[in-house]
Order: sequence, then C-alpha cells, then structure tokens
Amino acid sequence: MLKKRTKIIILTAMVLLLGVTGYLNITLNGKVIDTGGNITAYNYFDSYRTDRGNIRDQAILYYDAIIASQNYSTEAKTVAEQNKIALIEEMNTELSLEYLIKGLGFDDVIVTTSANYINVIIKSGELTAPEVAQVVAVVTDQTDYGLSSIKIIPVD
Repeated sequence: MLKKRTKIIILTAMVLLLGVTGYLNITLNGKVIDTGGNITAYNYFDSYRTDRGNIRDQAILYYDAIIASQNYSTEAKTVAEQNKIALIEEMNTELSLEYLIKGLGFDDVIVTTSANYINVIIKSGELTAPEVAQVVAVVTDQTDYGLSSIKIIPVD
C-alpha cells in the first residue's frame, strides 16, 4: 500500500510533467520537424492538445487503478475519486472556454487552468484591446477567476 506522501509525490510529478510539456510546446512553436524524411510544419495547438490528452488519460488511469484496487484504504479511494472528478470538471471548463473563445472569431485557442490562474493561448499575431476585453469577459463570466488571474498569450 502506497503511503499518502508517495501519492502526493506522484501527483505532483504528473502536474510538473504537464507544465514542462506546455513549456516545451510553447518553445517549439512554429518549428519544422523531420518525421522520417517527411518534413512537416509543427502545429503547437494540435501537439499541445495531444500531449495534454495523453497526460490526462494517464492521470485518469492512475485514479481508476487506486479506486479499483483492494490495496488502498477507503480514504485513498475517496481522494482518488475526488481528484478524478476535479480533473474531469477542469477538462470540461477548459474545453467549453476554448469553444466559446473560438466563437469570438479566433482560429485556435488553448485554455489551461490551475487553482489560482488561467492561461488563454490564442492563435493570433497581436490582440487588440477590444479582443482582450472579449476574452476576459468570457473567462470571468464562465469561471470564478478574477482579472488578475487571467493571462492571455497570443501565438502566431
């Protein structure tokens, strides 16, 4: 049976891995990749979504394994269930915000959330003040994040 500290370390490592993945995706944005002789343009948004999906799938499998296992306490199973529900709610919030912001006329959008911050990455060279105001209005209307917790990042 894993101790609570070990579980916390594993979950922290998964969150850090998600952050590193996001950073690497931003760093590599717009680069060209050689995929076995076929040179293709790197698409930050598609790559980020794939990486984010893979990491979240792993987290859900981890939670499911704890919930299904006989080796964990009832308390550990309850925490795993709560974390799984919170992750699913986070995924739904991000997806819904992405579609609402795309509805404002942007080509592509990625939304990431944490306990204290929300990042909105928009495919756009530069954003005008009215565009920023529209995005902020959508985020504040749909979530509990305040203006100081919202970061809007334009990416070509």
